[in-house]
Amino acid sequence: MNIEIAEFAGSYPGIRFCPETTMPEFAFIGRSNVGKSSLINMLTNKKGLAKVSGTPGKTQLLNFFLIDSDWYLVDLPGYGYARTAKSVKEKFGKMITQYLAGRNTLVCTFILLDVRHELQKLDQEFINWCGNNEVPFCLVFTKADKLGPGQVAANVGAIRKALLRDWEELPPQFITSSETRQGREEIIGFINNTLLHVKGQMAIQKS
Repeated sequence: MNIEIAEFAGSYPGIRFCPETTMPEFAFIGRSNVGKSSLINMLTNKKGLAKVSGTPGKTQLLNFFLIDSDWYLVDLPGYGYARTAKSVKEKFGKMITQYLAGRNTLVCTFILLDVRHELQKLDQEFINWCGNNEVPFCLVFTKADKLGPGQVAANVGAIRKALLRDWEELPPQFITSSETRQGREEIIGFINNTLLHVKGQMAIQKS
C-alpha cells in the first residue's frame, strides 16, 4: 500500500470535539523533539503536512489527517517538554489520555523513541500506562541515520531489555529515519495489514 492522498482534516482541543466517524485511526506520539512531524511527513510523502519546528512542544491539539479517504492519521501533542508550564502539561496529559483510552476508532498508537538515547523514565511510564489501559501500540525508534548500524542495534537492544523488566513480551517495533526513509515500507505495510484485519472484523459484525 502506498499513500496517495494525505490532507489536513482538522485540529481539536479534546476527544469530545473529534469527528464522529467509523474510519480507523492511527495515532503518533512521543516526547517533544523526537522527530514526530518529520516522520509523519516521510510516511505520507507530503513535505510540510505536519509542521516541523525547532521548538519542542508546538503541537498542542489533536491533529487529524485524512489518508486516502480511508483512515485517519492523528498527530498527538508531545509529552515531557521541561519548559512547558505545569498547568499546560496537565491539560495536555488529560487530552492525550482521554483520547487514547476513550476513542473507539483508535486502532493503534505509534510511540516514538529517539534511538540515540537510553530509555527515559517518562517514556517507560507512558508505555506502561498504555499497557495498563489496554491501548494497542507499537514502538518506533527514530533518527537511526544519526548513528551507525551497530550502535542503533545496541541502543535498541538496551531499550528492549529495560522494557522487558515490566513486560513479558513487546509489541511490534520499527527502526526509522526520516532522512533516509528507513522503516517507511514496514510501517505502511503494518498499517495496511491492520486495516485489512479491522475491515474484516467489521464485515463479520455486520453479517
